[in-house]
Amino acid sequence: MPCFSCGARQSDPIRGASPWKRGVRQEAQVLICPDCQRAHDLDLDTCSTCGSVALICRLGEVECRSCGAVRPARAGGQAEVPCAPGLADEVEAALNRVLGRVH
Repeated sequence: MPCFSCGARQSDPIRGASPWKRGVRQEAQVLICPDCQRAHDLDLDTCSTCGSVALICRLGEVECRSCGAVRPARAGGQAEVPCAPGLADEVEAALNRVLGRVH
């Protein structure tokens, strides 16, 4: 999944914690690259209880990682993510390598 803001893709992780962060935008889970994390206008959803943007969306719920508040996700949430050119071809090639397919 690319960064929702700039479209950058995560590379293979280095050992340790990932510098990429998760967030929720328009009721959908998004990833935020380290460069975009420095921006202050990411328009992420906020917790209605404490105002934090440290939200995660999973299994139809949005949970605040700051205060623990949980609420149902509104139906139809879809974050718009910039198109990552060539991503589908790279994923297909990686799957072919892993699964031993020759094309």
